[in-house]
Formats: sequence, structure tokens, C-alpha cells
Amino acid sequence: MSVSFLSTPDAQLDLRGTPCPMNFVRAKLRLQQMQPGSLLEVWLDPGEPIEQVPDSLTMAGYKVEQITDCTNYFSLLVRRPVTD
Repeated sequence: MSVSFLSTPDAQLDLRGTPCPMNFVRAKLRLQQMQPGSLLEVWLDPGEPIEQVPDSLTMAGYKVEQITDCTNYFSLLVRRPVTD
């Protein structure tokens, strides 16, 4: 039996209904407010948000650790790097 050892998120951010690129901007701002090494759970709509935001966060230097399809939305686990 396999067990997942992903950490519990330090914060959650519900961006469902938030259009691109505002969802990326809000996620990035929230991550910047968090301590280095912190984990943020971000909820995104299907379509353009889930197609664009993970790549944009990765290019901005954040680590997308997991993407979960929750049927009507997607949950992203994003970690702020220890060194920015």
C-alpha cells in the first residue's frame, strides 16, 4: 500500500471564477506573502486557468507539486522556494 507524504497546505486560495491573467497574479501575490518553503493550495477552473496558471507559476520560480482534478475545478499545490 502506498502512502502520500505531501504536506498539508499552509494556506488555500479559491480562484474559481477568476479570469486569466488575474488568477495567476493573485496566486503569485499570495505566494510572495508566504514564508519560504510554504505550500499553497490554489483552486482553479477548468480550461484556460488550469492550462495557463501552472506553467506561469513554474516560470516565475514556484514549484507546482501536485495537480488534482476535483471534477468541477482543479486543486494545485504550489510551494514557494526557500531561496527566491
